[in-house]
Parts: sequence; structure tokens; C-alpha cells
Amino acid sequence: MAQETDSAKIARLEREIERLQAENERLRRALGEARLDRVLQRRTRSPANRRLRNHPWREREAVFTFLYCPGLEATNWRAEQAIRPMVVTRKVWGGNRTATGARTQSILLSILQTCRQQNRPVIPLLEHLLCSPRPRVLDLTTPRPLAR
Repeated sequence: MAQETDSAKIARLEREIERLQAENERLRRALGEARLDRVLQRRTRSPANRRLRNHPWREREAVFTFLYCPGLEATNWRAEQAIRPMVVTRKVWGGNRTATGARTQSILLSILQTCRQQNRPVIPLLEHLLCSPRPRVLDLTTPRPLAR
């Protein structure tokens, strides 16, 4: 029987470690979901507590999404920090006079912030959007050069 070389042993052990780590992660996710289910299944007397319990129950599928999607954070801290300058600007300038103005501002600021985060020039994008003969839906999901 041929003996396993040291490098083959190391490679086999590394694969086993990866397998065990993945299994450990899967079990931890299942445990977290089981704990949430137990908490959500508790009976409550207060209508306010029932409403509070019903929200995570309705959103149960989304609660642990960050565990299954690599790179997805558990909180929305970055998003909150990204809109902070716009909120300050709105408050300093006294808000908007109409609901349409507020909606327009939120859309424009969203486009500006998305372009900033994707390191894309915003002027050609807005120019393309404003000069098109028909309304367009912007695709800001992936950074790519703007086709004219």
C-alpha cells in the first residue's frame, strides 16, 4: 500500500477542514433560524406585541439573507451613511414644498449616489436620460460604459 505524501496529506486535511467549516456554518444558520422560529411562535397577550412579532414572521425569509449571500452585510449601516449628506441638505434647505419635489429630489440623489459609488460619470448618464425621446428605465446595477 502506497504511503500518502506530506503534501497530499496536507491537501486532504485542508479539504476536510473546509468541509467541516461549511457544515458548521450550515448548522449555525439552522440553529439561528430554529431559535427565531421558537421566539416567533410564543403566544402574546398584548396586541402591540403581536404586531411586533408578526413583522419578523412575515419577513422570516429575508431575516437571514445575509448568511446565505456572501458580501451582503447584516445591517443597512452603509446605506444609512450614504444618504446622510442628502438628509442634512434637505433639512438645512427646509425640505421640499411638494410631494412631487420630494420624489424628484430622492430620485436624483439616488442616481447621484449610485454613480458616485460605482465611480461612474453622472453628467453623461443624466444627459442621455433627459435627451431621450421616450421615458427610459436606468440600469444602474452594473458599472459599464454608457451606450449612445
